[in-house]
Formats: sequence, C-alpha cells, structure tokens
Amino acid sequence: MEVVVNAATSVDGKLSTRERRQVRISGDADFDRVDRLRAAADGVLVGVGTVLADDPHLGVKSEDRRVERLRNGRSANPARVVADSRARTPTDATVLDDDAATYLLVSEAAPTDRLDALREAGTDVTVITAGTERVDLATALARLEATGVDRLLAEGGGELVFSLFDAGLVDELSVFVGSIVIGGRDAPTLADGEGFVEAVPALDLVDVERLDDGVVLQYRVEGRP
Repeated sequence: MEVVVNAATSVDGKLSTRERRQVRISGDADFDRVDRLRAAADGVLVGVGTVLADDPHLGVKSEDRRVERLRNGRSANPARVVADSRARTPTDATVLDDDAATYLLVSEAAPTDRLDALREAGTDVTVITAGTERVDLATALARLEATGVDRLLAEGGGELVFSLFDAGLVDELSVFVGSIVIGGRDAPTLADGEGFVEAVPALDLVDVERLDDGVVLQYRVEGRP
C-alpha cells in the first residue's frame, strides 16, 4: 500500500487555531488539487477527531472525476477510512452515508454495542480491529490493503499523521503552506503526538509549486520504496 499524507498549514505549521477552529488556509486552486488526489485514491483516511470536529464527506467533488472513476470500473468515490480506537464516530456522521464504503479502524477496547450501532448506521460499513488499546496502524492498513485499497490518502489530523510517520507507513507528503500565521503553542500542527527525539523521519523534496497565495511542497519519505 502507498500512503500519501496531504495537509494545508500556516507558515508556522498550524492546521487550525488553538480552539480547533478552522481557518481558511488555501483557496480554490488548492481545493481542486486535493480533489484530484482524492480521485486518484482508493481510500481517504482521517482520525476520529476530524470526524467529530468537521463531519467531513471525504468524497470527490468534481462530477467529471466521479464519472471517470466509474468508467474505469471503480466506485464514484474512494472508500472512507476512520482511525477510531474506541468507536467514537457518531452514528449520524456523514462518513457513514451510502456515497461510498466505510472502514472503521478500531482497537479491542472499542465497546461492542458501539460497533453494532455503527454497523447498523451505514449501508456499507466494515470494522477492522487491530491493537489492544489503540489502533495498530501497521496491522490495520495491511488488512485494509487486502480489501483492495492500494493507494491511501491521509488527510489528518495531526495525531494521526504523527502516528503514521511513527509507524513508518508514509510514502509521500504533500503540504500546502498558506501565507498566514496562526500561532499558539496549543494549536494543532501537521504532526502532533509525542514527537520524535532520535529517529527523525527524513524527507526528499521533489517538487515545489506556487498555488493560490501559497506553495505546495511535495516530498518522498527517505527509505521508502
């Protein structure tokens, strides 16, 4: 499986304000770029925090791109994938609608009644259990790959992105850096979590593109095939 992380940050690396309030960082051109990335993916991954805060759809917005996917024998939208250790996804979350298949990555600590409720809430919901207290991402993504998800687009948040890097699962990183400063020591960053101390992931910058009022930085993760 190829894992591509995509995000939009301020110049100081923030995803949103310290209150977790979304700020418009990029513009229409970058939104279209993200739509292209989704259209090329088999699945779009977010953490449950993103689901709780934003209730995203994670689908392809362009009708032409959805039609092209169908012509190629794929579903109109990529699968929605949620890393949700304790099954906190609301039963009325948009990611459970019938626009695409949904995979919930949970741990053994997820309550059975919550899992039953989530399976009943959606028309095509699959639960993948990996890990005791928290999702074991390496195991979960290996099982997800077995379902046919070969290219996975991870859209955050910061805790999930750090966990993917920490597990050595990221192949590419794509970051739109907008021309704003958000600040705040408690504001979420591109990669939160515990942070790296010794084994810091190294990146190879492969492309820089000016877009909207910012730049898109494309990286390959060193050591990945």
